[in-house]
Amino acid sequence: MNKLYKVKASKIDKRGLIAKKDIKPGTRIIQYIGKLITKKQTENNIKFDNDKDIYLFNLNSRYDLDGDFKWNTARLINHSCEPNCEVEGKGLEIWVTSIKSIKKDEELCYDYGFGFDEDYRQFPCKCGSKKCCGYIVREGSRWRINKKFRLSKLNR
Repeated sequence: MNKLYKVKASKIDKRGLIAKKDIKPGTRIIQYIGKLITKKQTENNIKFDNDKDIYLFNLNSRYDLDGDFKWNTARLINHSCEPNCEVEGKGLEIWVTSIKSIKKDEELCYDYGFGFDEDYRQFPCKCGSKKCCGYIVREGSRWRINKKFRLSKLNR
């Protein structure tokens, strides 16, 4: 199969995946692959420390997918608050799929879906989009950060 992407320097982070040609909405681009591990293994492994890059995909309440392997190229896709892809699938069949037209040489990105909790400040966002709230937080929770930001400006 002809790959739709290439690994290149990223505007968001060190490296990312860039479209090799125009991609239509609804196109499966790359599968997110890795090793199935339990939540307990995730909690007890120092490699999943928030001070490092983590390539971990939450599958369900019992299992995660450890994607921290060179053969998992999908791990290089960066987060964006204005994504052009989404992740979909069941079980271990996880695909990154385009949700809009992507032009050749455009960076592939998706919303990592991080929850809003006390640790959100540990994950600054560098996507640069107009919708960016400054942190990697799922779309449905960004209003909380935007509200805090507006309130802090009013209280100055």
